[in-house]
Amino acid sequence: MRKLFLLCFFLCTSLLFSQARPTTGKPYDAAMKAVNVENIRQQDKFISSDLFEGRGTGQRGGDLAAEYIATQFAIYGLKPGGDNGTYLQKVPLVGLTTLPETKFTLVTAKGEPLTLKFKDDYVANNETLTDRADIDTDIVFVGYGIQAPEYGWDDYKGVDVRGKAVLMFVNEPVSNDEKFFKGRALTYYGRWTYKYEQAARMGAVACILIHRTDLASYGWEVVRNSNSAERSFLRDKNPHVKSAGWIQLEVARKLLADSGIDVDQAFKDAQSRDFHPRALGAKLQAAILSKVRDVQSSNVIGILPGSDPKLKDEAVIFSAHHDHLGIRADMTGDNIFNGAADNATGTAMVLEMARAIASQPKRPKRTLIFATVTAEEQGLRGSEFLGRNPPFPAGKITLGLNFDGIAPIGIPEETVLVGAERNTFFPVVQSTAKAFGLTIKGDPHPEAGHYYRSDHFSFSRVGIPSFSVNPGEKWQGHPLEWGQAQSKDYNEHRYHQPSDEYSPDMIFDGNAKLARFGIALAWQAADAPRLIEWHPGDEFEAARKASRK
Repeated sequence: MRKLFLLCFFLCTSLLFSQARPTTGKPYDAAMKAVNVENIRQQDKFISSDLFEGRGTGQRGGDLAAEYIATQFAIYGLKPGGDNGTYLQKVPLVGLTTLPETKFTLVTAKGEPLTLKFKDDYVANNETLTDRADIDTDIVFVGYGIQAPEYGWDDYKGVDVRGKAVLMFVNEPVSNDEKFFKGRALTYYGRWTYKYEQAARMGAVACILIHRTDLASYGWEVVRNSNSAERSFLRDKNPHVKSAGWIQLEVARKLLADSGIDVDQAFKDAQSRDFHPRALGAKLQAAILSKVRDVQSSNVIGILPGSDPKLKDEAVIFSAHHDHLGIRADMTGDNIFNGAADNATGTAMVLEMARAIASQPKRPKRTLIFATVTAEEQGLRGSEFLGRNPPFPAGKITLGLNFDGIAPIGIPEETVLVGAERNTFFPVVQSTAKAFGLTIKGDPHPEAGHYYRSDHFSFSRVGIPSFSVNPGEKWQGHPLEWGQAQSKDYNEHRYHQPSDEYSPDMIFDGNAKLARFGIALAWQAADAPRLIEWHPGDEFEAARKASRK
């Protein structure tokens, strides 16, 4: 009886241990076992505390967070990967704050002026980065504002919008056909960043997005909070619009109705290749007043050299953004956006992965780069700068693994790795996920376009095969519906709100599991005989080839 009890005990404990820390006899086992869930908890608690004031870009709290992370990298024994022998890579930004004196009026076709209230009815930023932009011009409705020749799609259809304001829906044509705008999965054409960029390329002076919660995948509160405080931009030589912003759906409904257009019918019309732009007979009259200042923020980069004399000149990069929305001076009550889930979780995980791997005598063959980046909440600015100025040439970085907003609510039984299937490393990803007891699931909300909303996208754009590591919606000990409800609750009540705060009730065991998973993936990529490539025909394949020249 005692032998039977011991046998059962051994089998049960072995099963539990294998779920948390797979014992495969691999070179990365010791590093995985060194991951400490309590370290992740304490890092998250500290980084998301009021001491760091919401880690705003260009704010004191953001600078303090960068200095703290740099100190941690130094303690772990990582080599500096930033400027002038430091861990900090300075990111030159322009801080832009739209002032309350800004005027934004839509004069309808009936001559009725709709004077809009900033934050409540609209948000707008002058992306030409000047302190004043005066606009008095006609408005043209351009459907989704997309030109995608590979899909035979053109919302501008030769109409000259130079000097005009273009009005459009956010997102992209509704489709279930994976060969047409990738079906339900949002492409870059659906992102607001693309729409601003394309409007500027077409010569428009203003781009107005019509907000719909179902299309944007977030409510107006998120739009308002993300655009109410200072925004950060990188200077470049590309064209930009004088007014880039959003209006509430009901404002658009009134504007279009006065031009004899039903907004719901306009949405239906915009689904067709036969859609043609339409001048509304309405005008935008605006004076965008801005406070403009030069901002220096920092990415933080630590490097663990590879062990192979030949392969150490190639690398794997871990990333997470350490910034959040900072302090909103115009808010009453709790006005600190602590960002405990978004993204103190990912930052804490990158720190713990760096510590766990650096603490081992055995190292991967290729070099490991650990980076926490700034200004993600401003439009991926920090990772964009890092992608343009990496510590290793982009063509020699074999893989990017990003960690962003990992819900600390339990142990996941699923993982979402959007974009991992697009490169040659995916078979290794599949086998490793299986070893961890993780079922790889597709993005439960592909219409949200998550692949284009986090820092791995910046690395992909310069050719580095990259994706984010996220949990799915099925959590250990709970039905699927529970996980779905948790995700919905977070998006509605904490995402980009001051309520995203640390709580002692948070469960970081899943964060530790995904950190071990990240170590296993990175180590295998670092030891692989060849660099990882995009599959032929992928949208980033050309950038990969260009990075090798």
